[in-house]
Amino acid sequence: MNTTWNIHTPSEQESRECRRLADELKISTLSALLLIRRGLTTPEQARAFVRPSLQQLYDPFLMQDMDLAVQRLQRALDDHENILIYGDYDVDGTTAVALLYTFLHPRTDHLGYYIPDRYKEGYGISTQGIDYAHEHGYTLVIALDCGIKAVDKVEYAAGLGIDFIICDHHTPGDTLPDAAAVLNMKRHDCPYPYKELSGCGVGFKLAQAWLRHTHSDEGELLPLLPLLALSIACDIVPVTDENRILAYFGVRQLNLQPSVGIQALLHMAGIDNGPVTLSDLGYRIGPRVNACGRMKSGAEAVQLLITQDQQRAAQLAQDIETYNRSRREADIRITDEARLMLEADPDNDTRTTTVVYNPDWHKGVVGIAASRLIESFYRPTIVLTAGEDDIISGSARSVAGFDIYTAIDSCRDLLTNFGGHTFAAGLSMHLQDLPEFRRRFEQYVAEHITPRQKQPVLHIEADIRLSDITAQFFNILRHLEPFGPQNANPVFLTRRLTNYRNTKRVGKQGEHLRVELTDGTNTITGIAFGFGDRAEQLRAGVPMDFCYQLTTNTFNGKTEVQMYVLDIQPSEAQP
Repeated sequence: MNTTWNIHTPSEQESRECRRLADELKISTLSALLLIRRGLTTPEQARAFVRPSLQQLYDPFLMQDMDLAVQRLQRALDDHENILIYGDYDVDGTTAVALLYTFLHPRTDHLGYYIPDRYKEGYGISTQGIDYAHEHGYTLVIALDCGIKAVDKVEYAAGLGIDFIICDHHTPGDTLPDAAAVLNMKRHDCPYPYKELSGCGVGFKLAQAWLRHTHSDEGELLPLLPLLALSIACDIVPVTDENRILAYFGVRQLNLQPSVGIQALLHMAGIDNGPVTLSDLGYRIGPRVNACGRMKSGAEAVQLLITQDQQRAAQLAQDIETYNRSRREADIRITDEARLMLEADPDNDTRTTTVVYNPDWHKGVVGIAASRLIESFYRPTIVLTAGEDDIISGSARSVAGFDIYTAIDSCRDLLTNFGGHTFAAGLSMHLQDLPEFRRRFEQYVAEHITPRQKQPVLHIEADIRLSDITAQFFNILRHLEPFGPQNANPVFLTRRLTNYRNTKRVGKQGEHLRVELTDGTNTITGIAFGFGDRAEQLRAGVPMDFCYQLTTNTFNGKTEVQMYVLDIQPSEAQP
């Protein structure tokens, strides 16, 4: 699949601003460009961005209903009520439960947690969960990363004498649940200035508000920030504003003093000896935590994240590693079967969407399979499998810039349940409605998707020379971390690079490429996953243009800047 290179050439105004900021900060114009592209046009803004402070966090009481939530929580603590922390089974939900449970545990002996079974109960607040709370005497449930649409469930709980505090970040429906408090920045009446917190982030703000209400030291939240960073990394929320501050300090705290449970996960992932990044959390730790809910029970992830026992943590982490291996095997099988199904469909090439169904697919892995199918076909994708009775359910994933939640919402009359975000959603329907859903979903997407959204695009921050990659420039680049959605790790383009030496295929089948490149004066090394077929051209001296991000590689105690190659194209005949 061809990828379009979109090179963001500086405008005349940007160039003038770059020169001004570069002169004021005594940095290169390229470094200044990175800052200006992030809205940092003054030295004061730039310094505040590269040196974030927890003092920059917003007052949690700006969130609608926060005063009611704190009052209800305080009453439960004062009256020694049984409190149940209830969360979704994914990374955001389990980290949120672990965070709030860890925070409240020293303050009450009447605390429990509950993670619904993905297959028996499904997403969100379930009748079974409420019945569990009632049977065990819980009179307050704090729901995290779910509950914003649970109008009927909250009403059912109220009839049993159970109050709810809802901490959610998903898009609300037309009617809010009649809970003791509903914390959600996306409420139309909520004045909270930042709307993109994760579900775990909303739970964190509740803890912060309680500390502020009781005039306690907010510094005790520091050990909980790695859990919040993990949720931010995995839930595809923007790494901007408050999320960036929380992720920054979460990653820093994790590297200084990881919890027992997270340390065990780092060991399993093979990254316990070096600095951990937000990317590591998203791509290497998050899938392991998610594997619990996908293959067994999300409650095991919570057990690991809250334990203080190293032996217990090691055993739980080993179990989770087993679930993760099973998840990978199921993921590969479903993706391969779906790809064959699509390739055999004569109408596949004319569609703008992918909607596939197989009753035998593992429900916990269909979201991952949807993401993998986008890598092959690059279009809004839904993968479905069998549920209870004649209900089928699955996961949706989107392409850059297209709002799949709104597309699914246009078919809401055909659905028994749905929820999610712009780029990821879950849904269920009666099997008999699948053909009509497929038709209407295809029609909506075809009418609303733009030509640019139909093809993967690499957004290139700057066309640079190897000589631009100085120590000062790389230091400023590192200070822009942590990277994530809306604060992307910059992609650079360098043209007409040739093999210097030691360029070779690597990987089991030689599918990857390790390069050592030169522009004639300067050299750089790099890794290019999936580009093993370019080895012969490079070794033959063919000039190539490289799109890449900059990272570091440590070998034999020596650390050097290297390329993480994203795409390679032959250079034009003329420089």
